[in-house]
Amino acid sequence: MLMLVLLLTQTFAQAQTTPPTWWFGVSGAANYNFYDGTTQRLNDGLIVPAAFHKGKSFRPYGSILMEYRPGKVWGAMLNLAYDGRGAKFDDVVAPCNCPATLKTNTSYFVIEPSLRVAPFSGNFYMFAGPRVAFNAQKDFDYTQLKQTDKSGELSEMRGTLLSGQVGMGYDIPVTAATSATQFVISPFVSYHPYFGQDPRNIESWSVQTVRAGVALKFGKSKGVKQVEVPVVVPVRDVVFSVRAPKEIIFDRQISETLPLLNYVFFDEGSTAIPARYTMLTASQAAGFKETQLMDVQTAANAGRSERQLNVYHNVLNILGDRLRSNPQTTITLSGAAGEGPKAGQAFAEAVKQYLVTTFGVADSRIATAGRTKPAHPSEQPGGTKELDLLRAGDRRVDIISTSPELLAEVGGSLMKPVMINATQSNSTDNQVVFTVAGAAETLNSWSMDIVDANGKSRHFGPYTQDIQNISGKEILQDQTSGNYKVYMQGTAKNGTYIKKESTIQLLSQTTTQGKGLRYSILFDFDESKTRTSYENFLNTVVAPLIADGSKVTIHGHTDVIGEDAYNMTLSQRRATEAQDILKRALSGSAKKDITFETNGYGEDLSQAPFENSLPEERFYNRTVIIDILISKM
Repeated sequence: MLMLVLLLTQTFAQAQTTPPTWWFGVSGAANYNFYDGTTQRLNDGLIVPAAFHKGKSFRPYGSILMEYRPGKVWGAMLNLAYDGRGAKFDDVVAPCNCPATLKTNTSYFVIEPSLRVAPFSGNFYMFAGPRVAFNAQKDFDYTQLKQTDKSGELSEMRGTLLSGQVGMGYDIPVTAATSATQFVISPFVSYHPYFGQDPRNIESWSVQTVRAGVALKFGKSKGVKQVEVPVVVPVRDVVFSVRAPKEIIFDRQISETLPLLNYVFFDEGSTAIPARYTMLTASQAAGFKETQLMDVQTAANAGRSERQLNVYHNVLNILGDRLRSNPQTTITLSGAAGEGPKAGQAFAEAVKQYLVTTFGVADSRIATAGRTKPAHPSEQPGGTKELDLLRAGDRRVDIISTSPELLAEVGGSLMKPVMINATQSNSTDNQVVFTVAGAAETLNSWSMDIVDANGKSRHFGPYTQDIQNISGKEILQDQTSGNYKVYMQGTAKNGTYIKKESTIQLLSQTTTQGKGLRYSILFDFDESKTRTSYENFLNTVVAPLIADGSKVTIHGHTDVIGEDAYNMTLSQRRATEAQDILKRALSGSAKKDITFETNGYGEDLSQAPFENSLPEERFYNRTVIIDILISKM
């Protein structure tokens, strides 16, 4: 169990802000208007036979506002508003026993300055002040049974009214008090008495109003005060452990299924097929068979990257052999170049010309097209980093076909994989796993000194992740066995020095033991979710090959494009997803003693299966590698 170490440290906390002095905003409300008095002369041309006395109705109100708050208690408010004051009057009966109705639609532009008081120095406030109203509308509609409807403008309307209001509201903060710009929502109510609200020069018409609404206000704080506050910060101790394989196997016979990218990448400024691709003469092509690549070893038998790239760089010869062996198949070559479709078409034509002249493929079986970007580009809109690497991956020819003789069983966007038999040096199960649990969270970095029995020390690091693998062969060097002391040291993020110790014992086995199987899954740029076809491949092809007592190592990798931390997480997701699929597939079987070792290495150059200088190397580094050690160690 990890223990917690409590260390007293000094941190800066945002203690308070200076609230805004000036606030601005808008409000919306509903007026409920009550009319009293007598109204009978509507205008000089219309005196209705029966007087109207009481009326009421809802009308809209809207304003722009400004508030000044120099302190916590006192302040001032100003609203510039549209104010609806119309009403529907109670129906009356004319002397002819005819029902009559009256509706008024009066409105004003108003200025409402108010004194603002927050009696408890908090969010609740009250306000009061005058109201200056300028008449904007004075329409009416009058109807009477058996009479023609009448409408027009009320006469003798006062152009200006001076009245008053009182009200209250509550400010509800929307943003944090430490924000530079603060927003509040303020529900409010107000009362407008009839004093000064005699809208006409004649008769005894008066109105009272109750208003309810909501205001949205914002203000800019004067700044954030930083206060140094001592706080107790828990710093988690780290646990250091080492896991080594029982034996270091230097050589193992493996059968490797190599995914074959259906891309041919072109160098900038040239429409010729790059020289790194293996190009045959017509006579050489006549004797070429894809199966010849199964047992081809690199000059120094150096490792996977050279074997796979040797196969991939024969992609055009493999394609030519497959087209020649399956005369019913057709393909489309889609070239993409940043310079435009014309340059992309030239890429495609160069590949077509090679297949036609070297392998004798009929011209009619190969269609070509040109475009600026491939159908699935690496360069995404809005991206600004490492554009040269992204664009190099988009300068290519995509080999497209619907023929199953060409396509992969592990994803239709890849060509059918190639099988390789090889002697594997320094396999993935030869890794010594060093774990510093909590390092990524607690430490700035950590490193190790590994000391052999003779006192010879070698330094490794620095590292920032929790897990680091180092080849057992690299630790043993020219020795066949060894006992080692391991000293881990690191610096916590609060400056504390941490040191741990452990030991390992390594034993090498130089003879070939058992056989291994290797499968790889390639991912599109930034894609972590395994395709449905890959899941089917893992379920139906890989899982059945895992026997009792097998050890399965799953390693995720990325290219060097993007941030280190993001790529580490991405590679771990990819590896974990593959492991979960295989475990689900094995859960219903009777197989026993199967162990999994799953890690993500991100773009770690020391663990990357390929270099990152060529686009095809970066594409092949977006991978999950699955090794199955058939015989139990």
